[in-house]
Amino acid sequence: MNAPVDASVVRVLGAADAAAWRALRLRGLREHPEAFTSSHEEDAAHPPEVAAARLASPRVTFWGAFLHGTLAGIVGLERETRAKNRHKATVVGLFVAPEAAGHGLGHALLQALLAQARAEGLQLLVLTVTEGNDTAVRLYRRCGFRAFGTEPRAILVDGRAYGKIHMYLALTSAS
Repeated sequence: MNAPVDASVVRVLGAADAAAWRALRLRGLREHPEAFTSSHEEDAAHPPEVAAARLASPRVTFWGAFLHGTLAGIVGLERETRAKNRHKATVVGLFVAPEAAGHGLGHALLQALLAQARAEGLQLLVLTVTEGNDTAVRLYRRCGFRAFGTEPRAILVDGRAYGKIHMYLALTSAS
């Protein structure tokens, strides 16, 4: 593994980053369709303005990790809106370009997300990860997430079923 990247290269993405975010997201969806619940075909059909609107939404925050000035990793925090669920949020869309692997970008992205979640007073984070994606599972565990079950046949990709491992991280002792 190469030396970790300085966390200063990780920042919140805004509407001005929409084209780069959309391109990297679509790349992840295309190259690893089994890793995401969203599909490349559906997301590619949306006009670019949809990406800008998503990055500007108060409900979702996306971070980008930049390697040598190029967006190389992304992750999002999607907040709940219903009163009984506002104490938690979902980690979504983590992707690091394969050529940027080994620089600690995934870990740096999650650390930025965790810092923001704690600052907002969120108590619980949840996520799903596809069975067999051992690299992602190890990363999430290293950041404190714990598995609490697997949903069999959670997604179908080209007729093949994949299970999704459900994970959580309690951010406060009250969780």
